[in-house]
Amino acid sequence: MVKKIEKDYSRFRSIVRGKIKKELRKYITRGELIGKVGRNLVSIPIPQIQIPHFRNGNNPGGGVGQGPGDPGDPVDGGEPGAQPGAGDMPGEHLVEVDVSLDELAKILGEELALPNIKPKGSRTIQADKEKYTGIARSGPESLRHFKRTYREALKRSIAMGIYDAENPVVTPVRDDKRYRSWKVKEIPQNNAVIVYMMDVSGSMGDEQKEIVRIEAFWIDTWLRSQYKRIECRYIVHDAVAREVDQHTFYHVKESGGTKISSALQLCREIVERDFNPVEWNIYPFHFSDGDNWGSEDTRRCIELLENNIFPVSNIFCYGQVKSAYGSGQFKKDLDEHFGREDGRIITSEIRDREGIYDSIREFLGKGK
Repeated sequence: MVKKIEKDYSRFRSIVRGKIKKELRKYITRGELIGKVGRNLVSIPIPQIQIPHFRNGNNPGGGVGQGPGDPGDPVDGGEPGAQPGAGDMPGEHLVEVDVSLDELAKILGEELALPNIKPKGSRTIQADKEKYTGIARSGPESLRHFKRTYREALKRSIAMGIYDAENPVVTPVRDDKRYRSWKVKEIPQNNAVIVYMMDVSGSMGDEQKEIVRIEAFWIDTWLRSQYKRIECRYIVHDAVAREVDQHTFYHVKESGGTKISSALQLCREIVERDFNPVEWNIYPFHFSDGDNWGSEDTRRCIELLENNIFPVSNIFCYGQVKSAYGSGQFKKDLDEHFGREDGRIITSEIRDREGIYDSIREFLGKGK
């Protein structure tokens, strides 16, 4: 019975997985999915799945629900047909299914054909791991190897001729005791930091910020499946940049001019202060509508990227969100200066929510 249940459950999860893959583009573009994230789980509404259910059989002997009343009487005491009008369209039956973030990342990787990330160079932290590798004659009593100790005591008793088969009591002495020994082995532990930067000037509206929020969620989901440890830092900027927490990053509403170099400068300071590039894989993501304060600041941005951001980053990603008030010039300037084939930078144009899907593939498709 248990094996049959496990088989049925496995088949059900396979059906759910297929439904998610089929509708992945829809899930990616909908922001409400992010609000359903629990502890390492996402609650996803899946349509048109028949879930197992009990079917009532005949019960001529009666049962619960007996008592006064006629067929059709409402159980809550209200009047039948009290609701105004009757619908003539079938409803969409949704089933809420919990899916782990790891499974969601696998589905994302399969559907978008994302390669596994290869950490850049030696950017790993060496973590100590203790491994028991042998037997020693000395050590703490908590690590005494009882079988080996008994065997040594037995060998000594037999060799000395004091072993009594009729009364096989063996008492270890100090020289018989054996202990587990270990050595500390350094193993590489990959770690990564994502620095999210977002333009919150007056030309970036709520819709543009929501697009950034959705795309950041899916980027997080994929990168967390590739690294043991992920840290995120958040920067918002108009003409001045400041570091904020995650909640502020997603909900801040500001206005003013735009000076992109302020965000890149702050990103540089955070990395230099907190994240040694020898030990961390670094992913800066910047989102804007493409407006910037003059060509002079754009030149400053290019200097910061070439001299400070590129050398320490696995890849720098710039996402340009289309806005009715943004010129979109900054992406053109980056593409013109660095070219589309420069392996240090990826630029992506996100025209609307439907563009999130392709933008994620552009950013993560190189496996850096």
